[in-house]
Amino acid sequence: MTAPRFQFSIHATDGKARTGTIRMRRGEIRTPAFMPVGTAATVKAMKPQGVRATGADILLGNTYHLMLRPGAERVARLGGLHTFMNWDRPILTDSGGYQVMSLSDLRKITEEGVTFASHIDGSRHLLTPERSMEIQRLLGSDIVMAFDECPRADAPREAIEKSMRMSMRWAARSRAGFDSGEGHAENSALFGIQQGALDEALRRESADALRDIGFDGYAIGGLAVGEGQEAMFATLDFAPDMLPVDRPRYLMGVGKPDDLVGAVERGIDMFDCVLPSRSGRNGQAFTWHGPVNLRNARHAEDTAPLDEQCPCDACRHYGRAYLHHLIKAGEILGAMLLTEHNLTFYQQLMATMREAIGAGTFTAFAARFRSDYLRTG
Repeated sequence: MTAPRFQFSIHATDGKARTGTIRMRRGEIRTPAFMPVGTAATVKAMKPQGVRATGADILLGNTYHLMLRPGAERVARLGGLHTFMNWDRPILTDSGGYQVMSLSDLRKITEEGVTFASHIDGSRHLLTPERSMEIQRLLGSDIVMAFDECPRADAPREAIEKSMRMSMRWAARSRAGFDSGEGHAENSALFGIQQGALDEALRRESADALRDIGFDGYAIGGLAVGEGQEAMFATLDFAPDMLPVDRPRYLMGVGKPDDLVGAVERGIDMFDCVLPSRSGRNGQAFTWHGPVNLRNARHAEDTAPLDEQCPCDACRHYGRAYLHHLIKAGEILGAMLLTEHNLTFYQQLMATMREAIGAGTFTAFAARFRSDYLRTG
């Protein structure tokens, strides 16, 4: 039996929380799902097989960075992103829209698209919805993201409104470009991105426009850009409900463990964030009782494992004192072990949430998690 291009099934709900499966030709994605970030065709400090061993079903790649280096056409000539990086599971590629915001000093936005000055060598590049679809096709992405602009949440309402409406026009162009690209419709899925910052009316307008265009899944963009958890959750109290109930909902760029629990509680199915890998490289580990700063001198003679509940190498074979030493000495092994630990913890958290939703105990789990998890450590 041929694997489907894209099929989403919801297995159980508990309140707004959902657990299900996305079936694609390269494998199944269990939801709620967390996608480790492989910006430049690699999850930093990890081998692909190690990432898979943590429980990850899907990775995220970055259109903007791969466009600049090594180049989408080169990746295509080398067999596509999966072959290039030795990852045979699904890959989602973002469209480059986030860089429109994060690299604001290096770009110019017009209706046509965004002109970037490369952060690598200053060369000029035009990224349009059509070119973004082409790049993601050349990379061989399984889940393709529509091209959008992501304004800051604290921008004036008029600017957010103008940006959102342009993103919806770009979404329609992304749909057309995706559909006309050879091989896309047969092999990949296309997600639209809701914008509108914290404004309920703008979020509604954006969601309605996306539903009219039609996508395989829907992302919520424009959050986790400095607005804080309280404002983000307030927006998630209404934004996911505006999107089709039978399609995956992906919250982009989120987040800390308690962000994930609160977002699942509000109906989110998919996440990505650099936090577990970046924090690991900088000496911070996440545990069921909150983050642990391994740079702290209190760990210098502590032989206890980082987290007794964790099956990763860092927790099974090394004590906190050794991890502290590695981080203080700047040893690469420290970054490797803590990244593996953090990605393992994130996947354990997602698996536990899936189990709790299936058992109808998610509300109790979320309350217990919040009671035990302390953000400072």
